Amino acid sequence: MARMHSRKKGKSESTRPPRETPLDWVPLSKEEIEELVVKLGKRGVSPSQIGMILRDEYGVPLVKRVVGKKITQILEEHDAAPPIPEDLLALISKAYKIRKHLEEHRKDFHAKRGLILTESKISRLVKYYKRVGKLPPDWRYSPELAELYAS
Repeated sequence: MARMHSRKKGKSESTRPPRETPLDWVPLSKEEIEELVVKLGKRGVSPSQIGMILRDEYGVPLVKRVVGKKITQILEEHDAAPPIPEDLLALISKAYKIRKHLEEHRKDFHAKRGLILTESKISRLVKYYKRVGKLPPDWRYSPELAELYAS
């Protein structure tokens, strides 16, 4: 797949085998995995970090293959989901870091372009999340908001 803001192709990644059968060798049951996901989510751990913790410490390779639901679905069911989706939060913090850099280095035109591209990705993602219903319709991105979320 091509990149969004360049003409490059990007590196290829390996794909998981398309198997839907449950994994029998996982040491934890479905209920224990859901309990762990909710406990970590209420502690403020992001969904991707929850997946890495389950993989590295508990030997659960894929939560969806074992439980049948994604980590974010489990968190939403138990009201432990983060208020803003993780990918949007990462873009907001990236934009904040670029703005801080530009305060000190005003002539860095490459960084200015990077900020424009990052904020356009943010606006595109916000439009999608509003349409899907993960963000309220009156939610707006602003640099002050970025500072709030980055800290």
